[in-house]
Amino acid sequence: MSREPELARRFFDRFEPVHALTYFAPEARDAMDALGFRGFWMGYFAARSAPLGPVPANVVTATFYNFSPTRVARALPAAWDYATPQDALRARSTAAVAALRRCGVTENENVCNAAELAAKAARSAPLDGRPLFAANAALPWPDNPIEMLWHATTLLREHRGDGHVAVLTTAGVSGRESNVLHCAAGAVTEEFIRRSRDYDDAEWQACCRRLTTRGLLADGVLTDAGRLLKEQIETATNTLALTALDGLDDAEVEILFAALTPVTRTVVAAGDVPATTPMGMRRDELDDNSAHLV
Repeated sequence: MSREPELARRFFDRFEPVHALTYFAPEARDAMDALGFRGFWMGYFAARSAPLGPVPANVVTATFYNFSPTRVARALPAAWDYATPQDALRARSTAAVAALRRCGVTENENVCNAAELAAKAARSAPLDGRPLFAANAALPWPDNPIEMLWHATTLLREHRGDGHVAVLTTAGVSGRESNVLHCAAGAVTEEFIRRSRDYDDAEWQACCRRLTTRGLLADGVLTDAGRLLKEQIETATNTLALTALDGLDDAEVEILFAALTPVTRTVVAAGDVPATTPMGMRRDELDDNSAHLV
């Protein structure tokens, strides 16, 4: 079967909001606070890295890729003095399901179809070179359709993310430089990314200088070479992510899009997931339920 890389990007825009409630819903923050984690970032790094077990902070910095090593080290391994990775895993899935239910997601036909097919896609996606995806894939599969859908979207987003890291590494763009490149491409503002990813002036300017030296930036704006590299990174990321749909035939992909898109609209309409996030989710075509394959 022949599929264009853009299909993977359109799929991301549909599954990422379902997973992203994990970071933005009040239920998630309350669950992390109840475990004793101190502040948003301790809960974030502990819960997202929990499938890896209590690994050192530098392992989390390497696999998450674009975060400040200092910020990670402030959260880990200190988080494990308050709760275990198993505690964090239970809390994040329970909170995610509660948040999805509050947003209006129920065990209807769409959710059941989306859960079944998203799980089928996630189970068949390749593990090669994808540590966060592999760690999540080793967790038990839930039976409840809403929890199954959330777990499947978590797998799919870590599968895509691990592939993105591989592409950036191959392109010689460090994690900290990738945020600057993302900003220069117009995906987010400088103020937003500097605040959300913890840059001081010296580090931001150092990243800009390195990208400028490579001919990718000029006065903080992408050059032609920079735009080309950004396009190549996105296309390569989509191409690698597209393998997650290899386990579904075209008819199943169409059913998955038709079932998942209304669920995503419900989640977005609830308002917990902000319009601007570091993940760069698009909402401009969520009225279109079709994958346009059949």
